[in-house]
Amino acid sequence: MSKPKPNDKREIFGWGMYDWANSAFSTTVGTVFLGPYLASLAATAAEVHADGMARFLGIPIAPDSFLPYTVSLSVFLQVLFLPILGAIADYSHLRKQMMQVFATIGAVATIAMFFVTQPVWWLGGVLFLLANLSFGAAIVFYNAYLPDIATEDQRDRVSSYGWALGYLGGGLLLVFNLAFYMFSEDLGVPSGLAVRINLASAGVWWLGFSFITWARLRSRKASRQLPAGTTYLKMGFGQLRKTLKEIKNFPETLKYLLAYFLYNDGIQTVIAVAATFAAAPLVRGGLELDQSTLTMVILMIQFVAFGGALFWGKLAGWVGAKRSIIISLVVWSGVVIFAYAGLQGETRVLQFWILGAFIALVMGGSQAISRSLFAQMIPDGQEAEYYSFYEISERGTSWIGPLIFGVMNQAFGSLRPALLSLIFFFVMGLIILPFVNVEKAIADVKAAGAK
Repeated sequence: MSKPKPNDKREIFGWGMYDWANSAFSTTVGTVFLGPYLASLAATAAEVHADGMARFLGIPIAPDSFLPYTVSLSVFLQVLFLPILGAIADYSHLRKQMMQVFATIGAVATIAMFFVTQPVWWLGGVLFLLANLSFGAAIVFYNAYLPDIATEDQRDRVSSYGWALGYLGGGLLLVFNLAFYMFSEDLGVPSGLAVRINLASAGVWWLGFSFITWARLRSRKASRQLPAGTTYLKMGFGQLRKTLKEIKNFPETLKYLLAYFLYNDGIQTVIAVAATFAAAPLVRGGLELDQSTLTMVILMIQFVAFGGALFWGKLAGWVGAKRSIIISLVVWSGVVIFAYAGLQGETRVLQFWILGAFIALVMGGSQAISRSLFAQMIPDGQEAEYYSFYEISERGTSWIGPLIFGVMNQAFGSLRPALLSLIFFFVMGLIILPFVNVEKAIADVKAAGAK
């Protein structure tokens, strides 16, 4: 059987539909409903303690810091496991099968969030830990397909197309969830139960639409059998050690990874904590927005981001991928500064809408172009391994940002200083990224492949 050719529209659509499928987790769970819901349950649990802290395994935790800490822990675990999984996938050529396994685990864990209630409020964090870990693992194998399905001149466009489908899919489910939440009381459904149904719906959406991807995405190589007397785990560690020795031959790729790790950690933290910040009471430094207003703003962001992702694909063609990312980081820096200093008084709701529009403009584009630019800088046959390093700070998997945010909020008793602390990540990205020599990175990879 002949090897599938790149730029096949049917396969690219199937690949992009996984973004459509799993974005329900990012929006409905990670961005909108889970943060405020868990913070509310944790705040109720904290009422019995004099210090106002909830207790998880005996550890005092500020209610608004519980989910950021969970995000941070889930990504710490990804740092340990994803490079090994990537190495196993590259050696075994079981990339598609591994993607299916972890997508299924993540979706089922999300469906199980239906059972998160006040007596077991901490279960939301445990299930999110499992779902987010699986989400990140599946994304590694998904991203690794980009160099296979698109030629170099088409990768910015295809990557942006995938992100755009993700925003559209996640946005459509959010429309349904918003309508259900707003009219839940009229339907005789308590608001807490409505939130739990919405959380579970994200898992159903994720799993259901993934079958389109499984049907259209094609494996490039036959699965490789293990040598006698070894295991995939042992082979994965061996392959990873080899890659870590060889990675010094790609200094520009490493420099780009460092810049991406920093600035995207900031992006992901802003996305992850936005709902918590918006819903938190004014006395805790939040905006005290009701759930319906918050969801409407997030919904607007989803659909504007659909166009923003496609626009940034064109912008990369006009000014170059690296310059387009630098432009987006300047906008992100302005967003964080305004979130700290602005959003005050009676007009804070209008200001939040305007701020959301700016976030939507750059959110998908900055990440889509970052992904396609990285695809040019990695050796052939090691895509999953390199994307496992990349995934450490990919969508929903930042860890230093949420940790710093949680610590700053707990130390100052306010979300505003915690938000301002995130400016560090964007500034560092703006300092390092201009010094990445993209042409040399691409040349180094091609020279290694020619040996």
